[in-house]
Amino acid sequence: MATNNHTTVVEFVLEGISENPRLQGVFSAGFLLLYLMAFAGNFLILVAICLNPALHTPMYFFLTNLAILDIICTSTVLPKLLENLMGKGSTISYGGCMTQLFFLTWILGSELLLLTVMAYDRYVAICQPLHYHSLMSKSLCALMTVSVWTVAGVDASVHTGLMVQLTFCSPNQIHHIVCEIPTLLLLACGSTNLNNIMIVTAVIFFGVVNFLFTMVSYAFIILSILHIRSAQGKHRAFSTCSSHLLVVCMYYSTVIYTYILPGFGTSVENGKLVSILYMAVSPTLNPLIYTLRNKDVKGALRRLFPIFGE
Repeated sequence: MATNNHTTVVEFVLEGISENPRLQGVFSAGFLLLYLMAFAGNFLILVAICLNPALHTPMYFFLTNLAILDIICTSTVLPKLLENLMGKGSTISYGGCMTQLFFLTWILGSELLLLTVMAYDRYVAICQPLHYHSLMSKSLCALMTVSVWTVAGVDASVHTGLMVQLTFCSPNQIHHIVCEIPTLLLLACGSTNLNNIMIVTAVIFFGVVNFLFTMVSYAFIILSILHIRSAQGKHRAFSTCSSHLLVVCMYYSTVIYTYILPGFGTSVENGKLVSILYMAVSPTLNPLIYTLRNKDVKGALRRLFPIFGE
């Protein structure tokens, strides 16, 4: 990892949320609650969809993948963050840091691709309803899902592989609560030109291109909804995609702040806050957004768990 006069880095030091000791307990309780809510909420969605044949449709198939991604995301970040908040050390090993970076990059890319696939699914459902079952066949849905995980996994492998080739200098303090590409590159001693090129390439593909595809899909969706004559029909059509649109807006806004705006001088503290939003808050809110606005999922949960009954 290190050559010449550079000290070999075997671990990194992560910054905390706050230096105020009185707030450590509050933050620990808050993040523990977020983790439990995110895990329980996404797990319940998985169970409800898997055990209810009526929900074995493309839309809910993609939703199960989103729930799996959210569980992996929170499990990658929050346990280590809780360990640091509870005073059991703010360090993370070199291998642990690279592992965290790999999974975060994999999850980030997968979610961006999956949200685009889900937007296409909603486009076909609203704009091409008569051809929905032929256009969104089980084999095509499986192929798109495998492609999402594979493409994002290859991207994460490339970024992680390039990262482990770098030499890191002392001090080894990461000005962040997690190991992410932008903050780790700040500690590199040698040239990071290739890393930066791959970051720009990934941002263009995963961010810009997918965002444009998503917006085009929703442009057609909105035009189709406007052509529906009855108010009830418009409301029903919009309700099928409003949850997804809300998640898209929330997710892209945080990702743009984290990976694009740092070059424009955004503060470290704001970066921490935004990372928390898409690593902890968003996975917690996603099950609530999709459940509270979806009668089918709520009905499935009531049948499986009477405690959710009215």
